[in-house]
Amino acid sequence: GLFVTDYFTRTPRKLSPFRSFASIELFHFHIPEDTVIAVWNLITFKEQGGTFGDQCPDRSITVYFRSGAPSVINPLHTHFPRDTAIPGSFALTLTWILPNRTTGVFNVTSPLPGDWFLAAHLPKDEGKISVKGLYEECQYLFQPQLIVQRLVNIAVLYPGHITEQSMAPHNRSCLYKVFVPSYTSRVLVEVLRCRGAEGCPLWLRVRAKAPPLHNSTTLDCWEHTPCQLAQDLPFWQHWYYVLVEKHPGVPGTISFQVTVQLTDCSRPSLARPPFLPSSASMNMPHSFGSAGGLALGDSPPPTSPNDTKHPVPIPVTSHAGERCWPVRPTLRNELDTFSVHFYIFFGPNVSVPPDRPAVFVINLLPVLDSGGVLNLELRLNVSSLCGENVTVFGCLNHEVPLTSGDNTSVTCETESLAGFLLSVNATASLSRLRIPYPQTGSWYLSLRSLCATEHGFEPCTNVTAEVYLRAYLSPCINDCGIYGQCKLLRTNNYLYAACECKAGWNGWGCTDNAEAFSYGFQLLSTLLLCLSNVMFVPPVAIAVRSHYLLEAAVYIFTMFFSTFYHACDQPGIVVFCIMEYDVLQFCDFLGSLMSVWVTVIAMARLQPIVKQASVLYLLGAMLLSMALQMDRHGLWNLLGPSLFALGIMAVAWTARTIRRRHCYPPTWKRWAFYLCPGALIAAAAVLLYAFVETEENYFYIHSIWHLLIAGSVGFLLPPRAKPSRRLGPLPRRKGCGYQLCVNEQEELGLVDPAVASINSICTS
Repeated sequence: GLFVTDYFTRTPRKLSPFRSFASIELFHFHIPEDTVIAVWNLITFKEQGGTFGDQCPDRSITVYFRSGAPSVINPLHTHFPRDTAIPGSFALTLTWILPNRTTGVFNVTSPLPGDWFLAAHLPKDEGKISVKGLYEECQYLFQPQLIVQRLVNIAVLYPGHITEQSMAPHNRSCLYKVFVPSYTSRVLVEVLRCRGAEGCPLWLRVRAKAPPLHNSTTLDCWEHTPCQLAQDLPFWQHWYYVLVEKHPGVPGTISFQVTVQLTDCSRPSLARPPFLPSSASMNMPHSFGSAGGLALGDSPPPTSPNDTKHPVPIPVTSHAGERCWPVRPTLRNELDTFSVHFYIFFGPNVSVPPDRPAVFVINLLPVLDSGGVLNLELRLNVSSLCGENVTVFGCLNHEVPLTSGDNTSVTCETESLAGFLLSVNATASLSRLRIPYPQTGSWYLSLRSLCATEHGFEPCTNVTAEVYLRAYLSPCINDCGIYGQCKLLRTNNYLYAACECKAGWNGWGCTDNAEAFSYGFQLLSTLLLCLSNVMFVPPVAIAVRSHYLLEAAVYIFTMFFSTFYHACDQPGIVVFCIMEYDVLQFCDFLGSLMSVWVTVIAMARLQPIVKQASVLYLLGAMLLSMALQMDRHGLWNLLGPSLFALGIMAVAWTARTIRRRHCYPPTWKRWAFYLCPGALIAAAAVLLYAFVETEENYFYIHSIWHLLIAGSVGFLLPPRAKPSRRLGPLPRRKGCGYQLCVNEQEELGLVDPAVASINSICTS
């Protein structure tokens, strides 16, 4: 056949260490129909500071693949919530083969068509809290590329018609496809009139949705006569692919005939008629190819002796398993994103008769509904059992309802069909099922009532059980509980939801408490972070005593908002918020930086040198507010104003040193007992904050940060000189003019103003 190659790529994205599914990078691809091979080229490279990160450490990268919906992954091996079904996925780990670049290849032969999702992440780290902009961070970028090769013009088989085929010596196989509409209970593929070799050296393979593989349903026509391959309970509204493959080493040309028969379960005594007015009557999609040159809207022409397609006799046999029951639809009510309720007509109470199952369908929209959680709840009305030992079994299957011929079977799986089982009885009257990231399409729920006897389960007589059925779609499982937050995430145009856990809780629904913080630990961490701000009381007292009222007001502002910000910022249940979180965070950051600003400006002692020095306080408040609004965690946005204040202090001290011709401050006691200890304490606080703080030690390292910063302010705040009582009021000159009085003791920045005499120099 003719092959067409398609190429898809995605933009590189930065990978993050795994903490929860909210920290992974998700990529969405679409594989077209009739694809015979899909190759993912996985490119990963390092960057540091805009260049190749040759010095970055090698960290393994895990990639997950799943068809139909995102992968449900569990790399930390945590516990899932109860009644949660975990769908499988493929996983691949990439290792580094070059210092700054590595590639990996993932091949899928005959992949399922439709949506495919890739999830990638780095391994979990120690949770170090790094200051943004302090150093160049190593970045690991991941870019997947997809190359697909698909067949075009695959021959289409019409149910009830014979297709003749000759396989040349150089050909190994022939591929066909047939569309299976709804309410089909059986697909029967048969190879007839095999000629050209002894026996029939052919293999017959059948597979749904994609071309067959070596492990697909296979029949050796050499050993089986007639060569018939049946598929019970086929997937509705999908293509089935038929592969006729020649045995190796068979010479010559082999000719044969292929026919397909579909059994309509709504009319078990009839197969589908060979002649239909159009493809719409066959419930075929308008995208399927032509068969033998027929247009989509055309019906097969009348048969003649020379035609290659002609009707075959249709058996009028009925199997118990070929009968299907009416499917009751559900009403879709969308409340919000991933918040959808499916209402049952004349429900939610459902009657389950003893002689037949009750079948319901839940339709999930493509792409839109696969990023949430499908929830199903069954509650049995025990009073409706009339004292009988009745158990109601529910089977949830994807794309086809399970209709077993064995009325006493309690399984929801067949050779080609997997499902989920629910059961309720008088003892356990409630059953739940949660499916995170469900595949889209039609989900069928079949409810049956069976009575328990000594010999197992048997059909009940004259007992109609009543159950309460609730089906809905939610963003997360139980809204992630009290120790998690349900986050709505987006990758390009695809939306999905995931839990982000806190306070040491883990798991898909934040229900794994193996590493959870106890209530006492949460209370202790909250008290440490809040009460450590009491250390600002001594600086406030010192500022008030020295008549630094503006500085004291800033320290009180910082102490207040830092206390209540940390009371609101706790991850557990010991939380108290007096305002919105964003307001508290802004005020806490602003108060901390303003405390540094006003302290440094006070140390500069600008009042005798610069008139209206209070303008600098207002300038600092405006600059810091602007920097915080730009980026609250950026290093230079926060460090810049602080360095600017230190520069002003350095210029003021240098000017005094040059004018006074001696070092400022002039006394060694000021340097030894106040400035040097205060600077060392502040430097230690900055080092702890920048290099030691992690998520695990945050509560006590950050509390120490509070203590050190407040303590350094108490040491660095300069004393305010007081005028001597021995000096009387100076006479004021009459007329125009002014007096400039310079207090030399205040100018020198001495600790104790009573030690030295005060000489005031007044000039006009």
